[in-house]
Amino acid sequence: MKVYQTNQIRNVALIGHSGSGKTTLTEAVLFKTGTTKRQGKVEDGNTFSDFDKEEISRKVSIGTSVIPSEWNGIKYNFLDTPGYFDFAGEMYSALRASEAAIILVDASSGVEVGTEKAWKFTEKKEIPKMIFLNKMDKENVNFDKVLNEIKESFGDKIVPFTLPIGQAEEFKGIVDVIDQVAKEYEGTQDKEVDIPEEYKTQIESIREILSEKVAETSEELMEKYFEGEAFTDEEIRKGLKLSFKNGDLVPLIVGSAENAMGIDTLLEAVKKYVPVPNEIEIVKGYKGEEEVERKVSSDEPFSAVVFKTIVDPFVGKLSLFKVLSGKITKDHNLYNSNKDEHEKLGGLFVLRGKEQIEVSEIVTGDIGATSKLQITETGDTLCDKENLIRYDEIDYPEPCLFLAVEPKAKGDEEKIGSSLQRLTEEDPTFVTERNNETKQLLIGGQGNMQLTVIVDKLKNNFGVEVDLIDPKIAYRETIKGNSSVQGKHKKQSGGAGQYGDVHIRFEPSQEDFVFDEEIFGGAVPKQYIPAVEKGLVECLDKGPLAGYPVVNVKAVLFDGSYHPVDSNEMAFKIAASLAFKKGVKEANPVLLEPIMKVEVLVPDEYMGDVMGDMNKRRGRILGMDPQEDGMQLIMAEAPQSEMFKYAIDLRSMTQARGSFKMEFVRYEEVPSDISEKIIEEANRDKE
Repeated sequence: MKVYQTNQIRNVALIGHSGSGKTTLTEAVLFKTGTTKRQGKVEDGNTFSDFDKEEISRKVSIGTSVIPSEWNGIKYNFLDTPGYFDFAGEMYSALRASEAAIILVDASSGVEVGTEKAWKFTEKKEIPKMIFLNKMDKENVNFDKVLNEIKESFGDKIVPFTLPIGQAEEFKGIVDVIDQVAKEYEGTQDKEVDIPEEYKTQIESIREILSEKVAETSEELMEKYFEGEAFTDEEIRKGLKLSFKNGDLVPLIVGSAENAMGIDTLLEAVKKYVPVPNEIEIVKGYKGEEEVERKVSSDEPFSAVVFKTIVDPFVGKLSLFKVLSGKITKDHNLYNSNKDEHEKLGGLFVLRGKEQIEVSEIVTGDIGATSKLQITETGDTLCDKENLIRYDEIDYPEPCLFLAVEPKAKGDEEKIGSSLQRLTEEDPTFVTERNNETKQLLIGGQGNMQLTVIVDKLKNNFGVEVDLIDPKIAYRETIKGNSSVQGKHKKQSGGAGQYGDVHIRFEPSQEDFVFDEEIFGGAVPKQYIPAVEKGLVECLDKGPLAGYPVVNVKAVLFDGSYHPVDSNEMAFKIAASLAFKKGVKEANPVLLEPIMKVEVLVPDEYMGDVMGDMNKRRGRILGMDPQEDGMQLIMAEAPQSEMFKYAIDLRSMTQARGSFKMEFVRYEEVPSDISEKIIEEANRDKE
């Protein structure tokens, strides 16, 4: 592949609902541009984009793939993202490396949840976008109906740049509203035809809307518009491009990716309207704590951001990056400014799916890849050490579903840990953590599908099998009442004996543990009092109810006795532990559970269901806050034990439109009926 200059490059992310045809579109582009002789199919498992074993077996995209193609002097980097919600982080990564997005919509399904999410995210990040209305040749497709639905959902900024010739199975061509030409498709060929008469009124109406969009881009053009003067072709082209870049115009193009219909028109639209990478003239980064700016130009020092990592047990680690300034060649010395360390470049190439195409250099605005970077992770900045810069990292969603990992075979623990660590490099939305209290290894992600894929990758790529189970809850034990008890340890078995005797009062406390003493007259010698405290502290790890840590207890040593010969520190330590076990049991011990603060973001129509469900989880609604975009933020508190599968249940309740985050706030007493079951289960596990 030849080296393209910055003004010849277009970077576009393909986003939208799962099954809308993003991967099929990349195949159609490769076919239309002559890169391939035939289109691959997702069902056949032979597409460039879905090359991972898990993608082929599931027939859905799991990771972002870069699909470069060349057409009419332009290099197009299409970033094919997964539509499944568990892999939303891949869309975030792809958009970090793109100047615009194409939202694919299945014409037979209309606006789906994934369409809404893609739209909201690009609006929030102010990313220019166009819509490709795919599968126009499916049965029962009605163009006017689906166009109205899209406009009702997203507003009048959506304007059709093409109109379909024929409906549903009769779909055979398109009318280009801008260039005012029509073409029909026959197999792999297309031919220009006369614009059908019935389209001319509609075309005029659309062109009038577009003239208004052009007029809004400058005062000069606005004056010209009001004076009734016609815009030149150049003014229309510039005006439409600026309106697109500003987010005031969203072109809609119809077609069928499966039959490569409308692909050439889509490519032309991307070429004309998607901003060239250096049209964003400067990028902001940091040098230490100081904010710095850099021109998006090949004349500037090299800098790039790594937006994707692929981990393969056989090939090794591949890092995909977008060059933001300067250019990189094979002999370049790399510096990772996030880690403050040098990196050695392991070859220079562009990826087309998994195919590695060697290149001599990657210029500003282009996307490249290298292998075997040792410390570099997704989101890191690569640059020259002499010209340091660090860009903002990619802001990924927090994990919301955690499950515990158990090996199927003994002795696999270490291998599982190292394999999971490598998978976290590939997917920053996936995390692993060791719970030191429950001794469980936890994995967290966006949903059940993502964690299931991780388990399958462990088996297929790294040769280890695991089960996923619910995490254990880190319960606590405390006391609600007071008790005064004696703990006496006396042992005589020839030679030196052991003698320790303490009287301790136990009572509730606001602090985790408080020890005090009220000894008078030397009933317990001062040198043994630290041993008493140590004996009590060592007992805090295991409470009398179910063996959970004891908290919020005050212990006061108020009396005791000693033996001048047989008393020692060990004897008083043992005496204190005996007092603890007896004293806590007599002070009305109770079980405590972790309570989580939960913030749930849902569309208004799901409020009732979500609140009702929260009540069933023993949750308390604290308040509601209407959001600017029509969503509702529900604030609640709920026991952690009721929230493990909430990510799955909320998705089901809200058709995946709801999201949530939660954090630990405090411990509260467990209701007695539930407490009994927990204690019974814990004691059964000890047997």
